Amino acid sequence: MSNFLTDNPDLLFTLKNLDLREVVSLFEKDYTECKKFDIAPENYEDALDGYQQVLEVIGEITGERIAPRSRQVDEEGPKFENNTVIYHPLTVQNLEDLKKAGVMGVILPREYGGLNFPTTIYTMMTEMVSRADGSLQNLFGLQDIAETICSFGSEDQKQRYLPRFACGEADGSMDLTEPDSGSDLQSVRLKATQDEDGKWYLDGMKRFITNGCAKIHLVLARSEAGTTDGRGLSMFICEKTPDLVVRRIEHKMGIHGVATAELQYNHVPAELCGQHRYGLTRYVMSLMNGARVAISAQALGIAEAAYREARKYASEREQFKQSIDRFPAIYDMLAKMKANLAASRALLYETTRTVDLRNSYEKLAEGPKENVTPEIRANSRYYKEIAAVLTPMSKALSTEAANKICYDCIQIHGGTGYMHDFDAERYYRDVRITNIYEGTTQLQIVAAIGGVKKRVLDKRIAELFAGIPTEGLAGELRAILDGMYKKHVEAVQYIVDKKEAADQPLHELRARNMVENETFVFVGLLLLRDALIDAKREPVAERYIRDAAFDFERNCNIIMSGDCSCIEKHRAVIDY
Repeated sequence: MSNFLTDNPDLLFTLKNLDLREVVSLFEKDYTECKKFDIAPENYEDALDGYQQVLEVIGEITGERIAPRSRQVDEEGPKFENNTVIYHPLTVQNLEDLKKAGVMGVILPREYGGLNFPTTIYTMMTEMVSRADGSLQNLFGLQDIAETICSFGSEDQKQRYLPRFACGEADGSMDLTEPDSGSDLQSVRLKATQDEDGKWYLDGMKRFITNGCAKIHLVLARSEAGTTDGRGLSMFICEKTPDLVVRRIEHKMGIHGVATAELQYNHVPAELCGQHRYGLTRYVMSLMNGARVAISAQALGIAEAAYREARKYASEREQFKQSIDRFPAIYDMLAKMKANLAASRALLYETTRTVDLRNSYEKLAEGPKENVTPEIRANSRYYKEIAAVLTPMSKALSTEAANKICYDCIQIHGGTGYMHDFDAERYYRDVRITNIYEGTTQLQIVAAIGGVKKRVLDKRIAELFAGIPTEGLAGELRAILDGMYKKHVEAVQYIVDKKEAADQPLHELRARNMVENETFVFVGLLLLRDALIDAKREPVAERYIRDAAFDFERNCNIIMSGDCSCIEKHRAVIDY
């Protein structure tokens, strides 16, 4: 029997030791929800027990059912006939298994049929689903669409749509990208027009739409005639209709189990979700934050599968009368893969915890004014700022690390890893999209750099330093991180002090170096924190921190030695 929760000590450690007390208390309204719903927990221990029970069910489904089907789903994929997408029977069975488990509305409130689980627990499910079949996550992970309707839709919309998502009767897609817009969503042109009765209709094209054959669509459209920027965009909900045509599905490098579609809107009836003009600036930004977390978990799940495949192969493959995992070149690769897995997981779940706190305090801050205390306002602002840095930082780290892990998985397999007969090549194909969609790594750097320059994480970094002793190996590693942190703050200030307009290209050029160094320090502290709880984790923390120290120095030297003349030198290299 294979269970993707119970066979993963790192994930079990995270579930047991990540402090979610404040999160759960806020989600359960100080545990008063149990008076309204029999399934609501009575206290924190009850909540954790409930989370683990559901996670174990998903662990069994992913390990015993979904994973064994993944190779066939990848090879055969969905069919496209007469503008209709027909998902593979095994994909349909996978979704049916998850639906029967009652997890299609994990993060929705119980009044709409959901489980009211924190994003942290949902993300653990996402990681396990992705480990079993990376493409299935692109269907399971679309629950963020329902959450967007829950957060910004009217009560009537919530009542009509959310129970359908929660029971698995309806699926969704978020229709943002267009043939010419790509990441530049401000340039979206699909038109939303109103008739004289006030009814909305959508006309135009969308491209690269995951699960574009869905029953319910969230659509970013230009509702304000004569506008060309993000302030003219609104969010709409529409249902599947003959006027919404799936023109084709893409032939992709990986993620074969899910259909990625090109859509044509021919005066499709729709309804406004939320307020005019907030489509991009608030609603899509909220949706994208959720997507960053989901893709971080997808990348982590695929990387977990690749690491395990590499380790298994290395222990079984013999060369020169010994298994290849005995060769320093191989076990060094495996150790680095493991350290980067642990680093990605530590940052991801620190991020989800912050996102859960941000979401909870934002809801309280938007409640009746008489109930909004100064503490609620302060917490809402604080966690909003922290989440705005951690979500792109997590996606950048998880997806880049996962790509390297899957690359090394093939390398360890040698020529056999390049063959279609082994799963190694599938993991490599599937993971490649993760640092591209829902915002490329380059865009994650853009999203995170503002908070890095403003030193948003300094308070949390100080809290982590305060919990680490100064003696022993932990003290030695703490001293390394402390030295890195001081140099990093100095390097960031060096760039911040360059305030002339001519210096702006340098700010942008060195953004990645600064974000990477912030990540090295922050994640190193998280891993040291965890090593103090479980001594077995100390070698992982040491490997990550010592490796990070070398890359940190390189980044720091680049930052501190740079001036605007280096911009022209870069261009000279390109033009050579």
